[in-house]
Amino acid sequence: MTVEHRYSVAFEPQAEGGFTVLVPALPEVVTEGDTEQEALRMTEEAIRAILDYRRDHGLPIPVDVAPKLREVRIVAAE
Repeated sequence: MTVEHRYSVAFEPQAEGGFTVLVPALPEVVTEGDTEQEALRMTEEAIRAILDYRRDHGLPIPVDVAPKLREVRIVAAE
């Protein structure tokens, strides 16, 4: 039996290039890639690994958590 899981992911561009990817519903998933496509592929592999681990150890499989992005404005002295 197969089950489809869908998760929101957050791509964070890095100053030196590439992307770090976080999965809010699965905080143990943090990965990266040099391109968006590579980062997405790495994310899919990491999610599969975590879901397998959770299933194998009788841990719950979380449902998606939509991230809430907010802007915070800070005025600071230089």
